[in-house]
Amino acid sequence: MEIDHGGAICVDPESLREVAARLAALATDIDGARSSIMRAHRIIVDAPGAGEQVDTVALWASGERAEELRSECDSAVIGIRLMADVYEYVELQAEADALALAHDAGADALRRRMERLADGDARIPDMATLLVQGWKDERFRGLDSQFDLGGLLAPLFLGASAVGATGLGVIPAGSRLTGTADPVSVTPVRTSSPSGAPAGAADALRRMPSAAGAQIAVEKYTMPGGEARYVTYLSGTQNAWPQSLLGGKEPWDMKSNRELYTGRRSSSYQATLDALAAAGAKPGDEVDVVAHSQSGMIAAHLAMESDYDVKVQITAGSPVEPALGDDQTIVQFRHTDDLVSSLAGGGSPGGTGSADSVTVTREGDPRDGIQDAGLETHQLRTYIETAEMADASGDPRIEALGEFWADLDEAVEVERTEYRATRD
Repeated sequence: MEIDHGGAICVDPESLREVAARLAALATDIDGARSSIMRAHRIIVDAPGAGEQVDTVALWASGERAEELRSECDSAVIGIRLMADVYEYVELQAEADALALAHDAGADALRRRMERLADGDARIPDMATLLVQGWKDERFRGLDSQFDLGGLLAPLFLGASAVGATGLGVIPAGSRLTGTADPVSVTPVRTSSPSGAPAGAADALRRMPSAAGAQIAVEKYTMPGGEARYVTYLSGTQNAWPQSLLGGKEPWDMKSNRELYTGRRSSSYQATLDALAAAGAKPGDEVDVVAHSQSGMIAAHLAMESDYDVKVQITAGSPVEPALGDDQTIVQFRHTDDLVSSLAGGGSPGGTGSADSVTVTREGDPRDGIQDAGLETHQLRTYIETAEMADASGDPRIEALGEFWADLDEAVEVERTEYRATRD
């Protein structure tokens, strides 16, 4: 399992620079300690009889070791700052490319920043190129080793990776869904009062709607000050049969998949907005999202274009990656051998979202067997296993997500409603 900032970026560049600054300060402290040790050595050696009371050889050795530690810190600072510049170069390149597609003059400013970075160290462009190439080479690891079923599955897996490699699964900044969704009705089918917020990412994924036919669950958290915060849980595709491309009663179908992936408003997206409104969410309210599969696309557009304030989203097996702002955090769970997730092509090489945003990646099922025909690596239960591994990893970004749930746990009341949506 790999936990990183997303794309080719392991750690947010500014976080790396903060580490470098702390190491530089530590090097200064160590150098001060070395000077004190050497000064003490000189005093002891010069003082008659003092050398008999102190092991001056060991004292000198400790001074030399302090010098070695300072040198190691200095080298680490240089290396960390270089990698921060390389990561920033990759981020700037990805952002500039996206802006250039929209003929935005801002791309030129980003490229000038890239030039300044390269002027500081000529190795940076080549290192960035190698970094991105390595990420591209690993994006679909395991997808080509699926059970072949007599050659029937290979075109499906290869086709998904080919689509993902085009970059269609990255939603550019400023994108909005077009068109009008099919009419849809939303009905509450179950209400409950959870004792508190989820205990972690895996627990959050376990809170997907469980009532018969429900695709949406909305939890309303009434905070001590009276304000309301919301978390919505959105199921994945419920009807994946090819004929559902034509539509039917079930909004979470292949027609909605096609519409959302091509930038059109789907009935599943409209149903989510209707359910949130029915639960009491108003424009400007904080609405965070936990989503699986198709609903990763719904979460992306809720964060990018809805009237709600989406600060956090957790997605599992999403076929897209949104271009989020620095004040929005996304936690993405991806399996390299999941053909649905592969439609995102690994996302942007520069990653997305805040410094706390994180992508958790692993090969969901390294076994070659008939279970591949059932898309085992895309199933929610498999992603819950990955989330459990991440929760136990000790990664500080995953632990930061725990603070988000802890804040929600301060709520004085939690109301949960599950909704079933149908096309009219």
